[in-house]
Amino acid sequence: MAHVTGLLLIDAPASALNNVGTLQGERTDNIVAVKHIQTKGYKTLPYVSAQAFRYWLRTTLETNEDIEWKSAPIFREAKIAYTDSNPLIYWDDDLFGYMRAESKKTGAKKEDVRETETPTTTTITRVSPFRVSTLVAISPTRLVEDFGVMARQEGDPVPHQHQFYRTTLKGLLSLDLRSAGTFWVSERTGFRNLDDTRVKMAEEMGLEKETVDNVEAYRLPDHERAQRIASLLKGIAHLEGGAKQSLHYTDVTPSFLMFAITRGGNHLFHHVVHDRDGNPHIHLAALEEVIRVYSDQLLSPLFIGWPKGYMDDQREEVVTLLENLKAEQLLSDYVLDHPRRVVLDLAERFQNESNYGWLR
Repeated sequence: MAHVTGLLLIDAPASALNNVGTLQGERTDNIVAVKHIQTKGYKTLPYVSAQAFRYWLRTTLETNEDIEWKSAPIFREAKIAYTDSNPLIYWDDDLFGYMRAESKKTGAKKEDVRETETPTTTTITRVSPFRVSTLVAISPTRLVEDFGVMARQEGDPVPHQHQFYRTTLKGLLSLDLRSAGTFWVSERTGFRNLDDTRVKMAEEMGLEKETVDNVEAYRLPDHERAQRIASLLKGIAHLEGGAKQSLHYTDVTPSFLMFAITRGGNHLFHHVVHDRDGNPHIHLAALEEVIRVYSDQLLSPLFIGWPKGYMDDQREEVVTLLENLKAEQLLSDYVLDHPRRVVLDLAERFQNESNYGWLR
């Protein structure tokens, strides 16, 4: 069971990428606070929620003209909203998961085009093959409170205030390659991906029932599964999003990333990057240990996205370490280039038939 396993860093030099809303009881009535974790000693670690990151990625995939992507329509009822929950057609339903109850259409808003909805005969759920951690600052930092006013109108100025920070955010990613394009029909929670309506559609598409992990499932052809995975990866290479961009304009494409195809879903790279005096630092001993311990679990070269001008003082010693591990045949190969090129390289490899074995 192979996974795309990845670590990424986002350089946030002066940012407020994910906010919690308005704080009450402050000196102004409209101060906007950033999301943060309070540790022992009341140290502050800003973070970006996994939900926010997934929203950035979904939006990038939907709007970027260089990426092929098929998004599911969203329907709204009185107290709930849901996608069409049809992974046979829609790529985000496949890779991001869903939960959908039996169709009742009670309280539906009039503007919804309900005839486009796939009828649902029973509750269906799908565990997301794509997983992402909370992106947390690598070291404690002080939140800055920026005070401003709206003064272009007649009368007294209107004060406003917001928090921002300077930090590096670290996050972990994982994509279950076996699950991408594979739709189970088990009664087990999270694995009843298709109801009777969707099973009929799968059979009309020519998909045959097969057994995957001892459970009956329908599976798309490998080239279609690979295309969806490649597009998702391209979204990371083009990533856009984040709050307060008109004031702080933070580039959220990864400033550093490390990817590999691994056997199993345990994350290997969490301890490879750590804090040193408030800055990101590659822990060489940790990187060496990971490759030595998990060399039999690495199914691909190690992909490192690392732009020039960022952590330059470590590049030479990292390359030396990787060359030594390669010489010992503990590492099949590695790719070291700009993050965008590295992600697009990995995406392209998925569309090579010789790598379809990763999908099993």
